[in-house]
Amino acid sequence: MNAISKRLGILTLTLNIVLGGAVLGDTAVAATLDDIRQSKTLRVAYRADAAPFAYKTPAGQPAGFMIDLCQAVAKDLAQQLNIPDLKVAYVPVTTINRLDAITQNKADLICDSLTQTLERRALVDFSVPTFVDGTSFAIRNDGPQDLKLLAGKKVGVAAGTLTEEITRKSLAGLHVNAEIVAFKTFEEAMVALEKGQIAAYFAGRAMLASMIKGHPDAARILLASNSLTIEPFALAMRRGDGDFRIAVDRALSHIYRSGEIATIFTKAFGEKERPTPTLQALYMIATLPE
Repeated sequence: MNAISKRLGILTLTLNIVLGGAVLGDTAVAATLDDIRQSKTLRVAYRADAAPFAYKTPAGQPAGFMIDLCQAVAKDLAQQLNIPDLKVAYVPVTTINRLDAITQNKADLICDSLTQTLERRALVDFSVPTFVDGTSFAIRNDGPQDLKLLAGKKVGVAAGTLTEEITRKSLAGLHVNAEIVAFKTFEEAMVALEKGQIAAYFAGRAMLASMIKGHPDAARILLASNSLTIEPFALAMRRGDGDFRIAVDRALSHIYRSGEIATIFTKAFGEKERPTPTLQALYMIATLPE
C-alpha cells in the first residue's frame, strides 16, 4: 500500500467514525426495519409508573403521552413500510434496565420520559426531541420551599434516573448537605413525603404535577415554582441504525406538522392544559422538512 492509499484509508475510517460509527458498525445493526417487516411488529419499551408519560391503567393497558405518541409513530411507520396490519408489542421496563432493552435487542423503541444526554448517546441513538421538561421538587404545604432549607433533611428521588444525579449535583453546588433517599417507585416516594419521612421529592416537573393532581390529598402537596434543569426527551433506539432513525424522525415530523401532537398532548394532560411556549417552539424546530 502506497502512502496516498494509506492516507485515504485512514481518512475513510475517520469519516465513518465521525459520521456515526465504525466501517462495519452500521451494517451490523441496520436491521430494525427488516425485523419489523418480517415480524410485522414494533416492540415498544415503557415504564408502568411514569404518569402522565407512560403508565399502566387499572385494566393493565399501557397509556400516557409517550404511549399515544409511539402509537402514532407506529401508524406512520405502517404507512411508510406498507404494513397495514403492523402490531405494537409492549415491553415493560424500569428506570434501571430500560436502556438494556435496546442494547440487548429486546425492544425497538423506548417510549418514556427519557432525557437525551451525551452519556446515553454513547449507548443508544435518539429521535428528534419529543418533549421538554425540567427537574423540580414537591413538598408538603408546611415544608421548606427553598432548596437551602433542605440542609440536614432527607429528600427523595427515583432510583437510577437522571434526576438522582441532577439532585445530588444541585444540592452540592449550593453546599446543601441533605440525605438523598432513592425510591424504587414514585408511589413509595409520595407516601414517604406525605408521612413526613422526606422533606421533598425531586422528579420531572410534569410528572410531579400529574402526581399531585391525582393525589387523594392534593391540597397538602405543593410543587416548587422553580426548575433545576431543562431536559429534552426523545425516543431511544439501537445505535447506528440510520434507516430506522430516519423513519422514526419522519413519523414524528408528520405528527408535529399535522397538529396531531396537540391532540396527543390534550389527551394526556387534560383539556385545560396547554403546551408551554418552550414546548411549542420545540415542536416547530424539531419538525424536519422532507
